[in-house]
Amino acid sequence: MTAITTDPAMPRLARSPLHAISVVAGKDPVGCRLLPPFGMAVPMSLREHEALHGRLPQVPGEAILRAVDASGLTGRGGAGFPSAQKMRAVLDRTGPRVVVGNAAEGEPASAKDKTLLRTAPHLVLDGLQLAARVVGATRVYLYMADEQHLNEVVRRAMRERLDAGIDDPPAALVPAPLGFVCGEESAVVSRVSGGPALPRPKPPRVFEAGVDGRPTFVSNVETMAHIALIARHGAQAFREVGHADQPGRMLFTVSGAIARAAVVEAPIGISLGDVVAAAGGTNEEVSAVLLGGYHGSWLRWPASRNLEMANPVLRPLGLAVGAGVVSLLPASVCGVQEAARVLSYLADESAGQCGPCVFGMPRMAKAFDLAAAGRSRRSARRITDLSGLLERRGGCSHPDGTLRFLRSATDVFGEELRLHGRGQCSATRATA
Repeated sequence: MTAITTDPAMPRLARSPLHAISVVAGKDPVGCRLLPPFGMAVPMSLREHEALHGRLPQVPGEAILRAVDASGLTGRGGAGFPSAQKMRAVLDRTGPRVVVGNAAEGEPASAKDKTLLRTAPHLVLDGLQLAARVVGATRVYLYMADEQHLNEVVRRAMRERLDAGIDDPPAALVPAPLGFVCGEESAVVSRVSGGPALPRPKPPRVFEAGVDGRPTFVSNVETMAHIALIARHGAQAFREVGHADQPGRMLFTVSGAIARAAVVEAPIGISLGDVVAAAGGTNEEVSAVLLGGYHGSWLRWPASRNLEMANPVLRPLGLAVGAGVVSLLPASVCGVQEAARVLSYLADESAGQCGPCVFGMPRMAKAFDLAAAGRSRRSARRITDLSGLLERRGGCSHPDGTLRFLRSATDVFGEELRLHGRGQCSATRATA
């Protein structure tokens, strides 16, 4: 056992996967996948992209929308909302419209959007153009993490497309600030409009009044890339793999106690254990897995390895695939201390615009931290009381997502919390 310590540093589950892996399934050809073949570590040029996928399809917007609708594509940013329905909501509004590809990826445990842009930037840029065609947008933006190498890759791809004259209108790049809530869609349109990257009061929703007050279609860049594939290959090819009620493939970020941290492309409905196996399997004993990221849920391992990674299966259990985060916690590391770090991080990362975030979340994180340190017998009651006060009270979903993480931590690590209450910790090392 180790002594109980507190550490305010960034949670140890935040990793930057280095490998990109695509899982082959059924009749799924290489051209229907997001990631380049052979785990390409360098970005595909426009020439390579067109050799694999063909040129940007010259398909009317109405036909693209019908194909997206028939495909059953849902957003890959976390919420899993039907993409065709979001586009129709923008189409129903009058006036100039806007499209924004969201690659802010404020979730520290996710690297799928960065990996996709680093390897297949033209697939994302194709998707932006096709989405603009669907909704009749006059402006297109790519909102992404402000990282030097990533910026160089994307700007190079944009120059290739400008030289080839294939984008109308060309996408403009907008750097996303660092921050957990900076990728929330109302924060995205606020920043693209020149304001702070903070969630806005609702209504209006972004499809009603987004960038500069215009109806705006905001979607995750992985979703945009899927639109590019659906426009080329059709809805039926997209439905060849995946769950019947949530078809297609998606990107999973696998990190933690894993042989090699990786972004794995796999059919929706694949088992959690098979996602882990695709990344090379575990490299030490695992006690728990965080599914869906810092607004996700802890699950016991290996009891959860047969779970199907599909929202129709997970939601009745109070779970969700989210943005595809799978973080494995080594058995030698204290889950209580790791959860305390994440809760402290989330309390600091709020927008600071409403009472639940300004007052409630810091107090809740502090109460859990005291419980983790074995310094308060009243912490469990305090956490329960604060949870009731915070639920569905925030200006955005940040408090509710944090509560979901907290409740799963108190369930999965409940015995360890009781051990901490006696001044003990079962971990043999302090960090993941």
